[in-house]
Amino acid sequence: MVLETERLVLRPWEEADAADLFRYASHPDVGPIAGWPVHTSVENSRQIIRDILSAPETYAVVLKETGRPVGSIGLMIGEASNIGIPDTEGEIGYWIGVPYWGRGLIPEATREIMRHGFEDLGLKRIWCGYFDGNEKSKRVQEKCGLKYHHTTENVPCQIDGLLMTEHITCITKEEWA
Repeated sequence: MVLETERLVLRPWEEADAADLFRYASHPDVGPIAGWPVHTSVENSRQIIRDILSAPETYAVVLKETGRPVGSIGLMIGEASNIGIPDTEGEIGYWIGVPYWGRGLIPEATREIMRHGFEDLGLKRIWCGYFDGNEKSKRVQEKCGLKYHHTTENVPCQIDGLLMTEHITCITKEEWA
């Protein structure tokens, strides 16, 4: 499935995107604050496209003006999420490359993913989270109408041995409408 906004196309990742993915996911300010390790090579990024970014409802955030991916957004539905939600609910995750920070692209992508989740997939509630200190991610969630729900400490992430504090937000279909 392909989703569109004013400035973005949200489409499935392709192995051909590996070099673009590596360009942004290898930056130390991107992955670790989102709980995943920096990418170490184009081949590493290609493997992550195969193993992780090929999941259902996972999209490359592609700039219409260049046709190239600059970030990623996805919706993990039910047990695909690690926060323990029913199949009628989803959790949004996202990141964007450093050169594109502060342009409102992720809020734009998040609003479209929320619309897709509520209207196309019939979800009843959408969740999102950010790790302690990730003020940019917190701001995205506030801009998109998600409200603070709870905090979980000592959350294991994709970086071996690292435990983080996660703040969870959510919005119901009624609040969104």
